[in-house]
Amino acid sequence: MTMRTQQAPIVLAAGGTGGHVFPAQAVASVLEGRGRRLVLITDSRGVEFGAALAHIESHKIRAGTPLARGPIARGLGIVKLLVGVRDAARLLRRLEPAAVIGFGGYPSVPTMIAASRAGMATAIHEQNAILGRANRLLASRVLSIATSFEHTGGISKADGFKVAVTGNPVRPAVAALATGAYPLPDHDGPLRLLVIGGSQGARVFAELVPAALAKLAPQIRSRLRVTQHCRKEDLQQVRQLYAAGGIEADCAAFFDDLPARLESAHLVVSRAGASTVAELAAAGRPAILVPYPFATDDHQSANSRALEAAGGAIMLAESETGAGRLAECLSGFLASPEALARAASAAAGIGRPDAGEALADLVESLIPANGDSLSAVGRKAA
Repeated sequence: MTMRTQQAPIVLAAGGTGGHVFPAQAVASVLEGRGRRLVLITDSRGVEFGAALAHIESHKIRAGTPLARGPIARGLGIVKLLVGVRDAARLLRRLEPAAVIGFGGYPSVPTMIAASRAGMATAIHEQNAILGRANRLLASRVLSIATSFEHTGGISKADGFKVAVTGNPVRPAVAALATGAYPLPDHDGPLRLLVIGGSQGARVFAELVPAALAKLAPQIRSRLRVTQHCRKEDLQQVRQLYAAGGIEADCAAFFDDLPARLESAHLVVSRAGASTVAELAAAGRPAILVPYPFATDDHQSANSRALEAAGGAIMLAESETGAGRLAECLSGFLASPEALARAASAAAGIGRPDAGEALADLVESLIPANGDSLSAVGRKAA
């Protein structure tokens, strides 16, 4: 064991959903490579998503939301939050971390409040183009706010000086695609379309995409090679629709080789979760984005607009999109290799395949030169 691994640990506070845990996993990989000792603080749901962090010392604490609907639920949420802050404070006093970084979601809130109260080096990472509600509670308390987009809504002017644009870390297999060239389709070769709907799939794509593809010109339709991620209950219907339209399609509820399929894709149709948009940009793949309309604060639309503004995507509102409109956008891309290439280049232009390294750099910049926690430094000075 090196001297560096014996220094105060870096605490990762994450939980709730994969969108919060996956960036923590990416940063953990970088920091471990630099010899840093890590500790994960999460809740029961975070443990389920954190399989890649199973080798790291981890602790579960209770967490609740003060913004729950209804007075009883809100009251219970506040009680859970206070208990979580108490438990996190006790744990942090024992760990004496060099830095504590939160990745959003209410499971991160108790730890981040306890860390900021103790005067520890703190940062939060926001994956979306609008600051999440948990991170809004924490923004004024922490020393640094790492963002995934150049312009992130919901950050007050008073906290603007804390912002560092690091990007949203992506899987290593996707980050590696940034070094490769976009696979420009041959004149008469296959046109590879990848349709993904987020971790749970998207029912609207099961109905909308096959209907739109059926409206394309025969010379485009005959060249299509579709890969579509579907919900289990939609699989049979989607396969039948493609078979009826004479379209070659590989449909499944899960693909364990999605980075490889993204590498070969000429065009992507997808939702606009933070991880999806980050991966599209890192890989440099053009997209048609249909944001999930019920996302909190409509953050998927904000994510979409960032990629659309750069020229890497077209955003379509689900409520305003029918098969005809989607077919029009698909045809505009698939009939023009030049349009695909331009959008691919534009997407890559805002990609940050090195986001994990950038975020790790930010965390380490908060640590005192001797590796102690700020609270320990304060005690020594006293």
